[in-house]
Amino acid sequence: MATCGHDFDASPFFRPIQIRGLRLNNRFVMPGMQRGWCEDGYPPPRLAEYYAERARGGVQLILSESTAVDHPSATRTWKYGRLTGKTVDGWARCAEAVHVAGGHFFMQLFHEGALRAEAGDDPWSAHPTLSPSGLMSAAAPSGRAATAVDLEEIRDSFVRSARLAKQSGADGLEIHACHGYLLDQFLWGEINIRDDGYGGPKIENRVRFPADIVSAIRAEVGPAFVLSFRFSQWKLTNYEARVVHNPAELETMLRILREAGADMFHASVRRFWIPEWPNSDLGLAGWTKRLGGLPVVAVHEVVPLGNEVPERATGVTERNAAVHAPRALRAHLLRRKVFVDLLPVRDPDRDRPPLRQLPVVLHEPGRLTHRRCLSPFGQ
Repeated sequence: MATCGHDFDASPFFRPIQIRGLRLNNRFVMPGMQRGWCEDGYPPPRLAEYYAERARGGVQLILSESTAVDHPSATRTWKYGRLTGKTVDGWARCAEAVHVAGGHFFMQLFHEGALRAEAGDDPWSAHPTLSPSGLMSAAAPSGRAATAVDLEEIRDSFVRSARLAKQSGADGLEIHACHGYLLDQFLWGEINIRDDGYGGPKIENRVRFPADIVSAIRAEVGPAFVLSFRFSQWKLTNYEARVVHNPAELETMLRILREAGADMFHASVRRFWIPEWPNSDLGLAGWTKRLGGLPVVAVHEVVPLGNEVPERATGVTERNAAVHAPRALRAHLLRRKVFVDLLPVRDPDRDRPPLRQLPVVLHEPGRLTHRRCLSPFGQ
């Protein structure tokens, strides 16, 4: 495995970036990760301290874990967060802790859709599991298809929770539409077989409900509150799933979301270095930056030198560059995710060996120099 020396230019990760009224002093971000610490949707004080610790380490943008919107069908998992009138003060404590530590804080809002657990006797079990077509995958029914009234109520629940996110002092929010959950179920043509203008073979119909939610949230929170939209091709139920099958479909989806009010995109992939489509080295995030016209989150990992490097796709040339992690982050972080405009940081709390002064390996797409890798994506 070839590596280059410590003269690798990591300076783009430390450049400030402006997104609407939000200025980040570097491009390190911790994305949403479930800790499983909430109790009946309420975040405990240790979660606020967990976020603040990462901000003190130098991470400029902290995203909350996926937090269920204020709708009875959103989740039945008791240890997941909820954003309601009963929990907003706990999330305000998280936002304040991050601000005091020198960082910025986004809430991430989601609804599980067909992935919600079905059986049980908790208070939420009396409410049906709702999704576009009553499917969690093509061969796996779950719950029932949402009616037009259901969709209005779910949209309104996103708006209520967005209003509370702003009230909590958060600097923005991320709309979770990935990995097979509700809004991603609308985007995924294999299971969204609605015929009411919200589903079917055309991406412009399948993105309509997620875009309606973005638009409604934008109308509620105003022009200055930053909105991120996170999407993926892969699903928990199907790693090979595809929301968009070519650049033209992707461009259509991104345009509709941008016009609805999105300020940034977060393209979640499982293998950053694998080109999304033939005849191009660009992954999904690269295509998103090329076609979407907004700052973009790209996902990947940074691991300690000497660790086994994951196998690349056949025909993709490796180029690995050794860089030093930011000093204040080294004590905490083992695995990371990489923005293209920002650099998200992944930190599994249950797996934190001391890195001290260890350098890390930054894996990049094959056949691209570092500068060429960044320039299509960053500002």
